[in-house]
Amino acid sequence: MIAKVVEEMFSQRKGGYLIPAEIVANVSETNNLNHALLVLTKVKYAKIPVLDKEQRVTGLLSLAMITETMLGLNGIDPSRLNRMTVKEIMQTDFPKIQAPYDIEEILHLLVDQPFLAVVDQAGVFLGIITRREIMKEVNYFAHDLEKQYLIEPKAGYLEETKNTGTKVNLVVPTRRSSSAKVRR
Repeated sequence: MIAKVVEEMFSQRKGGYLIPAEIVANVSETNNLNHALLVLTKVKYAKIPVLDKEQRVTGLLSLAMITETMLGLNGIDPSRLNRMTVKEIMQTDFPKIQAPYDIEEILHLLVDQPFLAVVDQAGVFLGIITRREIMKEVNYFAHDLEKQYLIEPKAGYLEETKNTGTKVNLVVPTRRSSSAKVRR
């Protein structure tokens, strides 16, 4: 379970973390791979969402998927790109989250994904949450945590050194303690 203080800090960001669908590069599952290659090359993303006619996310497509499709026994065959559709090669097993989303779920899923597709209850694409946006917020926390909160160590986690009396060293706790205090 995520610490309540961390959850509160994540929820303070105005506008949230969603990059709206209107500005996210995507392709249709009926587009040919030549078109998809042009889109991926132009936007310089590694992977983009694939949408159906109802604007639902049905898959993800990467440059590597298209490149692998061009590889033949005798080298590269780009002519296949005009004959095949995105739906034929897209990744269909991928995590997506439903709005309203939970920050703990996002943190877990972004460990292995560059972005998460966000959908409404009907599966309509609302946008993406990127690992980059979350890491920007973590960077903010790392630099501003003590500006917003008074942090006191849990008993057993920190110990004064005998040399100066002012430095602290981390020590391995003998048991978990619930005596941490975080005040605003």
